[in-house]
Amino acid sequence: MKNRRLDKENPLFEAKLKQLTNLIERYTDREGLQSSSIPSLDFIRSSSKLELLHSIYTPSLCVIVQGAKVVMLGTDSYRYDKNSYLVASVQLPITGQIIEASSATPYLSLRLGFSSDQILDIIKETKQVPIKNQNSPRGLIVNETNLSLLDALLRLVSLLETPKDIPVLAPLFIREILYRILQDDQGYVVKQFAMIGSHAQAISSAINLINKDFSKSLSIDELAKSINMSTSSLHHHFKKVTAMSPLQYQKQVRLQEARRLLLSETLEAADAAFQVGYESPSQFSREYARMFGLPPISDIKRLKNSVYVNF
Repeated sequence: MKNRRLDKENPLFEAKLKQLTNLIERYTDREGLQSSSIPSLDFIRSSSKLELLHSIYTPSLCVIVQGAKVVMLGTDSYRYDKNSYLVASVQLPITGQIIEASSATPYLSLRLGFSSDQILDIIKETKQVPIKNQNSPRGLIVNETNLSLLDALLRLVSLLETPKDIPVLAPLFIREILYRILQDDQGYVVKQFAMIGSHAQAISSAINLINKDFSKSLSIDELAKSINMSTSSLHHHFKKVTAMSPLQYQKQVRLQEARRLLLSETLEAADAAFQVGYESPSQFSREYARMFGLPPISDIKRLKNSVYVNF
């Protein structure tokens, strides 16, 4: 922790953060999520505090350079800002809210996606043999940003200034960024989800199976069998990782997909309900209203008449 404080007190830290902020601002010409020419790197910009936003986080590193945000996973709440970063190790349904943003100083952040194969490759290259912790960790962590990580991020984003260098140098810089995360004091958490044989990796497989066929009826017994776990172990470790049960997880994924369909396509609520796996439109409407605050049609009308940004 002492070294982290020294990083924050180092004028170089603030200078590099300012450089990164200026670069991201230069490459975000509109509100919301914007992709970049570097594969797996996206930027987010918002000039105002927004309502609660529901989204699915894929495995990724999220770094704020200006502003602050609160994200919720189940009943857990995580706040992070320009001095910290967030890592989602598995696919998770998240509720988030930007709490610091203005037109003068917009919320700015980056999101770098990664895969378990990338993490495993670094573990093998560094010849690390992490302990397979059988007490599954949360799939979401927040850690303080350090100078080494910030420097690597700045070099990656700076490649946007020289596009010809991206194919060769971006993979190297991304590898360094992931290496820095794994070396951090919560890096062991990220490693667990890539280590074959750990409970965390088994739950990651279960999460992938649910997302692959979320519209189908979920059999907990079959899901447990597919990852070589007992039903009770599946429930225990799944809740440790996601802060919810498998059925609650599936419900959130279904409802978020239904909302996306209603916003992007001209569908009736009943049609969206059937597409995501509901057999009863009335049950769908009740659960939708419970999650989003309004029944489907009213919610979509409100969103279309407001500034809705999907992150």
